[in-house]
Amino acid sequence: MTIKNRVFKTMIIILSTLTLLGAATLIIVMNLNGTDEVKGKRSIDEMRESSMLTEDITTDLKNGDFVRIRFRVVTDSKKSLEELQKRDFQMQNILIKELAVMDSESFQSGLGDLEDQLKEKLNEVMSQGTVTDVYTVDKVLQ
Repeated sequence: MTIKNRVFKTMIIILSTLTLLGAATLIIVMNLNGTDEVKGKRSIDEMRESSMLTEDITTDLKNGDFVRIRFRVVTDSKKSLEELQKRDFQMQNILIKELAVMDSESFQSGLGDLEDQLKEKLNEVMSQGTVTDVYTVDKVLQ
């Protein structure tokens, strides 16, 4: 009986130790994992420092109408902004492809969807950081 009790006590001690180590590791990982990400609300100055204003992009829509549009793309850090500035040609390509399948009605009513699609597609090509917001700052439909 004493051998079984010793084995049982040793097993309980080992399992308790592993549980405590696992919980401590989980807490540490959850707290350290978010250090590079945006935490909470950012000030407008921080957003402007890590954002870029695109050039005017003029292209045609599916129904033959023309659109001129400009965005402010906000990233989560200055390093992300530097990468985004290098990827400006990819951003223009994504926009042209997205606009080419829209007609003027879907363009006028679906501007928020276009911003979301641009954000999603840019995040797919970004290797450092993320795009947190996309704002339409100028648009003309002809």
